[in-house]
Amino acid sequence: MTGFPWLSIGYSQMDTALVGLLPIVGEIGLSALMISFCAAVAVALSQKRVAAPLIYGSILICASWIAQQHNWITTKKDTVSIALVQGNIEQSIRWRPEQDIPTIEKYKRLTEPFWQHDIIVWPEAAIPVLESLPLGTETLESLDLKATQMGTALITGSVDYNYLNKEAYNNLLALGIDKNGVNSMPYKYLHENRFAKHHLLPIGEFVPFEGIMRTLAPIFDLPMSSFNRGDFIQNNLVANGYNLVPAICYEIAFPQQVKANINEESDVIITVSNDAWFGNSHGPHQHLEIARMRAIEFGLPVIRATNTGVTAAFDHKGNNVGQLPQFHDDVLSISMYLTKGHTPYKKFGDLPSYLFSLIAFGLALLLKRKFALKIGV
Repeated sequence: MTGFPWLSIGYSQMDTALVGLLPIVGEIGLSALMISFCAAVAVALSQKRVAAPLIYGSILICASWIAQQHNWITTKKDTVSIALVQGNIEQSIRWRPEQDIPTIEKYKRLTEPFWQHDIIVWPEAAIPVLESLPLGTETLESLDLKATQMGTALITGSVDYNYLNKEAYNNLLALGIDKNGVNSMPYKYLHENRFAKHHLLPIGEFVPFEGIMRTLAPIFDLPMSSFNRGDFIQNNLVANGYNLVPAICYEIAFPQQVKANINEESDVIITVSNDAWFGNSHGPHQHLEIARMRAIEFGLPVIRATNTGVTAAFDHKGNNVGQLPQFHDDVLSISMYLTKGHTPYKKFGDLPSYLFSLIAFGLALLLKRKFALKIGV
């Protein structure tokens, strides 16, 4: 069912003394360290021996401080200007056919003062009409032409249903200038400068055991809940000479997938979403913190464009570069430094964490056996 990771314990440490460990072991690794520390505290309290967790906690804090003294990542001199467009389209009207043109025109109107930026980003499924329909294709062709004429690149979310192979995809498309100051991949239907969502949302975008579940209750028969998966590893989007690592909606919660799509040329992690589903709840803010974690782990800037919020951007250390208020139609204009270098987590991912857990498990079995022999069990 692909899993649904959401705010595991490591996310709680982005603003603590342990933040220095994140570029080394990542959120999953820090979660493992936190769980082992909590286990040590529990054992210490039961045995009334507090020395072990105090020593362990001190080691973690010292290791984090030492790690923070090392600059894994350095910033380049040049900056990239980015405009993140937040359309604030109510969820109740997003898929009404009569709202297709008004929605498209609203995004165009919001974008108009910002065509001079290097990159412009619209949110997930900002184009509300299917790409394969005439209105969808014509809209994307006109945006591609406009961006090319203005010497910039536009990234937008778009959904598509291919009537020939009967496959549906949640896409992120790059339009306009791609590299070397030219549009070498002019938009046409199914052009290559695109990303198709891989990690689909359970129930919302696909139904596990579809043949059985859809017959059980109407809740499993939601509209647009039969998407196809894109590949796990896909090309970066190329926009105005920059290489963008895409993640659509909750894909940003999967560091393994983000890592798999980062290469030597990657400049920025880009994530788009429609968190209008969450309403006025903690959900959008939690989603934002998840995106922030990826910046710290991989030492890459993260830009995030959403429909109703929270639209924001983070530098390679997870510092907030800019943020829009929720439920406002607005554009976040920012200038970001690009980076060079690799964090250890960017190189090795979760492998050290898995090895640590395996060794700890082996030691636990060994100690348990040794204790059993000692007491003669």
